[in-house]
Amino acid sequence: MPLITVGVNHKTAPVSIRERVAFAPEKMIEALSSLVAEKRAQEAVIVSTCNRTELYCSVEDSDKAQDVVDWLGQYHNIDLADLKQYCYTHVADDSVRHIMRVASGLDSLILGEPQILGQVKSAYAVSQEGACIGPELESLFQRTFSVAKRVRTDTAIGENPVSIAFAAVSLAQRIFADIQRSTALLIGAGQTIELVARHLKENGVKRIIVANRTLARAEALANELNAEAIMLGELGDYLSQADIVISSTASQLPIIGKGMVERATAQRRHSPMLLVDIAVPRDIEAEVEDVKDAYLYTVDDLHSVIEENVRARQDAAKAAEALIEQGVESYRKTLESRKVSDLIVSFRQSAEMTKQAELEKALKSLESGQSPEQVMNKLAHGLMNKLIHAPTRYLREAGSEADQEALTIAADVLGINEEKDN
Repeated sequence: MPLITVGVNHKTAPVSIRERVAFAPEKMIEALSSLVAEKRAQEAVIVSTCNRTELYCSVEDSDKAQDVVDWLGQYHNIDLADLKQYCYTHVADDSVRHIMRVASGLDSLILGEPQILGQVKSAYAVSQEGACIGPELESLFQRTFSVAKRVRTDTAIGENPVSIAFAAVSLAQRIFADIQRSTALLIGAGQTIELVARHLKENGVKRIIVANRTLARAEALANELNAEAIMLGELGDYLSQADIVISSTASQLPIIGKGMVERATAQRRHSPMLLVDIAVPRDIEAEVEDVKDAYLYTVDDLHSVIEENVRARQDAAKAAEALIEQGVESYRKTLESRKVSDLIVSFRQSAEMTKQAELEKALKSLESGQSPEQVMNKLAHGLMNKLIHAPTRYLREAGSEADQEALTIAADVLGINEEKDN
């Protein structure tokens, strides 16, 4: 059955459309069951994130793609004319190529981002739970996961940080050999600081302190990460305890001055301190870079690193695209092999039926008293006639039409040429 992909993403649709076609996690199985039960698709997997909603389906024929688009509009109560201008459809090899590119991070807002593979795997698991996945999509997704793994291991697509939060943490990892033993002080509690905190936690940093103007907001983030929460007014008391300081607030004036850092480094007995200021306007006075044992980096420093890393990822993406093309070709061969396997099974079943029919005749002949020699001759003759009937008819038809190519192929299939060579 043909494979199709229907969806919208950050390239084709604004957030106002993407949020309307998003599927709530708790409604996903219900949606999948509706899509399959209404015969819009035989099998289905739905990937729904902030940047994309895509439906991967096995259908009776590729013309069914419009049925899936119609279902998506009806399910979310969106006018089809509005939906169609943002929606895209991929069929067959293009559908296979697309899901492999998505899972490998090549179609993401941030090239090579690793989270999408986990999201695709989760979508696959939900479809399994809802019994909406069968042999077609099972084979596709297993091959997709294999290709995505190769892209991750055989290319540098995910090695270089391309987000501010990731770059800040990567910088800390380069400066502190054992980052797990470091104490991190995060100033602010917005989205960027939240991402920084999660990256630090994932890299094993045991102690994280979150400072914010509003204690409740700091506590909310700290509770999620088993961290400590303090007020901005307490920075002076905690700064000396921090090996890593990362700040991102909306303050119009600097929060950390040169004098505060000098006092902190003195209390630390000049143990190195990394300060990363990713706020605009800046949270940390520029003069801090003059403090001995204090290493200050700004958002501009990180941007230069990110631009270099984006170029590195783009180079890696070329190698990744080649791996994906190999994956598409390999999957195509798997499908063709499966078709041949089905043909072989049918051929063997037909031969088995012929054998059984002739064997039953032979047994009845033996029971009637005919000699074993006579029965064996009849069995061999009957089997030969039945097994060569279809090939003989094919050869005659090809011969009558002077189809030399068909005759050559038939000779190869029947092993006639091999027998002559021997």
